[in-house]
Amino acid sequence: MSQEEIIRKELIEKFGWTEDKVRIQRLRRMSADVAVDQFFKVLEFCIKDLQFVILCALTGLDEGENLGFIYHIAQENGIVLNLKISVPKEKPVIKTVTSYFPAAMIYEREAMDLLGVKVEGLPEGFRYPLPDDWPINQFPLRKDWKADSLARKEK
Repeated sequence: MSQEEIIRKELIEKFGWTEDKVRIQRLRRMSADVAVDQFFKVLEFCIKDLQFVILCALTGLDEGENLGFIYHIAQENGIVLNLKISVPKEKPVIKTVTSYFPAAMIYEREAMDLLGVKVEGLPEGFRYPLPDDWPINQFPLRKDWKADSLARKEK
């Protein structure tokens, strides 16, 4: 049994609802769709029991009615597990993972600036990557955002 198959098996044993949600994409690459209310239980299990101790990146996606967030976490042996959650675009809220991965702060600030998600528990701080004078409620990675709407705001 491969390492990926062992990880999949352990996730399914711990969280039975994940059986059709955990996929082995290829050697050293896995993904799992997780409900927001189950995310921290799964994340803690992955960190403490499965040794996914590295946050490689956080990817934000505009999925139409929802915003998706993929937490790319890795073991020291190079196996990467992509944990994906989705939240409604009309009230997008996620909780910070900085207590597990302090470096997540920069990724979460980027998601706030570019996609407009509220990150609960993230301390107030600088904007990233947009400049401080960027107009409020202008999120350039949302599919419905138009660069000309920015030009109208500046006039």
